[in-house]
Amino acid sequence: MIELRKVLIVSAMAATGMAGGPLTAWAADTAPDDQQRKLEARVEELERQLRELTQKMSGTPAPASAVAKATSPADAPSIQTKPIAPNASPGTRFFYSGFIKLDGMWSDYEDGEIADGSIGRDFYLPSTIPVGGASEGVDLDSHIKQSRFIFGTDTDVAGGQLLSTRLEVDLYGSSLGDERATNTYGVQVRHAYIQYGRWLVGQTWTNFMDATTLPETADFIGPTDGTVFVREPMVRYTLGNWSFSAENPETTITPFGGGTRIASDDNNIPDFTAAYTWKLGSRGFLRAAGLVRQLKYETTGVAAVNDSTQGAALSLAGKINFGKDDLRFAITGGDGLGRYVGVNFANDAVLTANGELETISGWAAFAAWRHVWNDRVRSTLMLSASDYDNDVRLTGGSANRSSWSWAFNTFYSPLAKLDLGVELRGAEREIESGASGSMRRVQAVAKYSF
Repeated sequence: MIELRKVLIVSAMAATGMAGGPLTAWAADTAPDDQQRKLEARVEELERQLRELTQKMSGTPAPASAVAKATSPADAPSIQTKPIAPNASPGTRFFYSGFIKLDGMWSDYEDGEIADGSIGRDFYLPSTIPVGGASEGVDLDSHIKQSRFIFGTDTDVAGGQLLSTRLEVDLYGSSLGDERATNTYGVQVRHAYIQYGRWLVGQTWTNFMDATTLPETADFIGPTDGTVFVREPMVRYTLGNWSFSAENPETTITPFGGGTRIASDDNNIPDFTAAYTWKLGSRGFLRAAGLVRQLKYETTGVAAVNDSTQGAALSLAGKINFGKDDLRFAITGGDGLGRYVGVNFANDAVLTANGELETISGWAAFAAWRHVWNDRVRSTLMLSASDYDNDVRLTGGSANRSSWSWAFNTFYSPLAKLDLGVELRGAEREIESGASGSMRRVQAVAKYSF
């Protein structure tokens, strides 16, 4: 309080001219007692304004005497007294971050032509590699769709707990313009959740996945063939090294004999996951996760289908540090895991001739080595693969059987949070008929995080 009063006295001296400057002549013509009285009056006024400001910000009504004094514009405080977001709870902190990213990709498909507008032209997606066709020339695609914006709040609540919210979006939504003129894209929600203590409610990465094991890549995902990659609504509970979740269900099905994928939303119980993390100190960590889910499909009318079965899968992922370098990896396998791996490269189940669901089993894995050359340059080499056991009598020969890819990149950061990079990729997709297709891609990026 003594220090505060010193600040107020100095402020009052500056305001009345007692600290010198252009009002020195006024001070010389004023008696010392008058100066003292004016100074004390000014200090009292500043103290009153400070008390009033503090009371307003804390929600405590000001004394009637203080309200009575502040009746003229001259008495009104000059400091912003209302919160910027008036609906915010007391103790709430806001933040905003993200990045702007430009991607340029030169892609060469050796066994067919990828469709214009295909999402496989925006980032590596194994299921979009053409098979069994004639080679076409190199395609150039560029976009800013991966640019990302993150909004969040942190609020202090009773008991010293923290209530947090996050909303994250990118620009991979539907196209709102074309490449002839505007190149405009819609906003797509990535994450939107509330977190309080051990509970998380909302949409984020599936608990079956550990996003921290994903390597640094120019591509949107990177080791797509071999990684779990799903964001969905959930309720998650974390207790120490354990985490458990109930997540939004969805079943993807191959029709009997093959054909267009069926996406079924007939599930009536959520997907359940559990995970445990072993922390290895400075050496890194290992994380094991399990998934149990219902697969269900129901129709009405002629040749109605009404069947369900169960799927289950396990995953082991980790990051091991070797000085500044690190090795990141994951291996996943099970029955009915298709939707969770490789952006649904394979389906969860296939329909039999009798309208019953039969799970599709498979495995996927990746490994990535990151080497730091110096404070500004680093490189990553990654290998990724997946393989699925389709019953060809049920799926036909067009079902995805396997995919693999390799990629090597180098990033240079001339300034803090400014990344310039180039990535080379080779990839191959094979279907059950034995036909295959391959892709080669060079990708250059510029990214600034804020």
